Amino acid sequence: MGDVRFAARIPDRAAAFAVWYLRAVAFVNFLSAVWVSLGQDVRRHNQENLFTPYLLTAGFASGVFTAFLAVTMRRRKRAAWILNLVLGGAFLALLAFAMAFPEIRRSAQNWVSLALTAAFVAALLAGRREFYAKGDRSNPRLAATVAVGGGLAASLLAALLVTVTNQAPDAGSSTFAERWQYGTLRLISVSAEESSFPGISSPTWSDVAVNVLSTALVLGVLYAAFRSRRAVDPLTEDDEKRLRALLDAHGERDSLGYFALRREKSVQWSPTGKAAVVYRVMGGVALASGDPIGDPEAWPGAIVPWLAQARAHGWIPAVMGAGEEAGTVYARHGLDALELGDEAVVDVAEFTLEGRAMRTVRQAYNRVRRAGYTVRARRHEDIPADEMAYLIERADDWRDGATERGFSMALGRLGDARDGRCLMLECTGADGELRALLSFVPWGPGGLSLDLMRRARDCDNGLMEFMVIDLLRHARELGVRQVSLNFAMFRSVFERGARLGAGPVLRLWRSLLSFFSRWWQIESLYRANAKYRPIWEPRFLLFEKSADLLRIGLAAARAEGFLGAPPPGLPKWLHRRHLESTG
Repeated sequence: MGDVRFAARIPDRAAAFAVWYLRAVAFVNFLSAVWVSLGQDVRRHNQENLFTPYLLTAGFASGVFTAFLAVTMRRRKRAAWILNLVLGGAFLALLAFAMAFPEIRRSAQNWVSLALTAAFVAALLAGRREFYAKGDRSNPRLAATVAVGGGLAASLLAALLVTVTNQAPDAGSSTFAERWQYGTLRLISVSAEESSFPGISSPTWSDVAVNVLSTALVLGVLYAAFRSRRAVDPLTEDDEKRLRALLDAHGERDSLGYFALRREKSVQWSPTGKAAVVYRVMGGVALASGDPIGDPEAWPGAIVPWLAQARAHGWIPAVMGAGEEAGTVYARHGLDALELGDEAVVDVAEFTLEGRAMRTVRQAYNRVRRAGYTVRARRHEDIPADEMAYLIERADDWRDGATERGFSMALGRLGDARDGRCLMLECTGADGELRALLSFVPWGPGGLSLDLMRRARDCDNGLMEFMVIDLLRHARELGVRQVSLNFAMFRSVFERGARLGAGPVLRLWRSLLSFFSRWWQIESLYRANAKYRPIWEPRFLLFEKSADLLRIGLAAARAEGFLGAPPPGLPKWLHRRHLESTG
């Protein structure tokens, strides 16, 4: 039995050896680039009758190339395996042929190089089944386009740089064609014989700049050749219809369930069709949000094929904002969990403005009400088309920045005919002018989940708080039993860190978060939520490997519309529903 298990682990261990070989070679290449004497030793042992192991050469460019291959091999890219097998196999064949000559065979270094290269190629062959991740079908065409177009642009840029920095006494005797040829040679070979170009003498920094340009071009071509499939089919009308049916049956389980209907997302169904994982591919990360949709008994049937699809395409699987029950199921299938924070859920039956603890909130509410503000609540389906068009126009005008944010906790659209059960709150001032909007999506038959907040920039403080309290006070008239208001990042840190007897690590962590809250509103989110005395529901980030957390974070920020957009603060999933203490 033990022999069988050992044999089953051979491909995985062989693949791991290949990846670590490339990492070690990349480390030596980088080290030799900054350690002059080591670099000279490596180059001396790679001349005339001496050979170094596969890809071991001194230099930053070779280090970047090898590190890139190590990363793609770790992600189990089939294209990277093929490239390494071709290059490594060819080098091994050349080295084996060279060993037939006595002067080559005489060096012990060459035998070591042969053994290491052979071990690497053998590991590739033994672990071939572990490199299963497919690339995008358009990768070869894109890589060729980048190579040709980027090569032409880089060569012209190199020629321009050589022209500007030419220090040769007879610089005027060189033609642009010669300078272009010189720059192109440096791009391709990272060196050029200046004796062949008597009218050209560029400074060292210029040559280094061209070499860096060459490295960037190679990385661009490699990225285009090895990139993961960027996206899969978005939701179809049939997918949306089936998801809505699952939400009708099981939507009360997760306040974020309705956000699965964002139409740029993709869906992985269970074989029975009773459950689904809804996700989006961003930067090589298959990013799901919330709990799986549907019957919890059928969740594994959707999670397993979703993970298999992610691995088949070389995507990193991750889940943002999963609840505790879903997080437990995901953990059974190999994902690790990290608590992100807590969602504030208000039980309408328990909410009251009475009592000393609610005095500040009650006074703020009454102050806004006395100023003449009123709130109207309507289902989207009850709003006439012309009025909805006006509300959408005002929401766009009041948006903070040009980019619509949100992914895991935002629907990304307003006024769609199929979202008729969404609830709109409109706040008007004493003059009858519209001053603020709140839109909620359905959460099962008796719940609401906050989706969109907009207000005029010159409105009074406390307006959003006034609208939320007014909704909670009249929720029963709308048939609403519970309302999901907000997500408080690291809430437990602030709460436990303020308690008597909190440890030094927890107090330090709380102090750091409080410091960053000056710009990113982390603590104020918690304080604003706590006013409503909500039920705190923990939300988790699920991931496979800790090393992937940075990429997952970047993918999440891109999906939420934070990266590439100028507005300050955290991504929308951290602050999109901020109920400020002063409005």
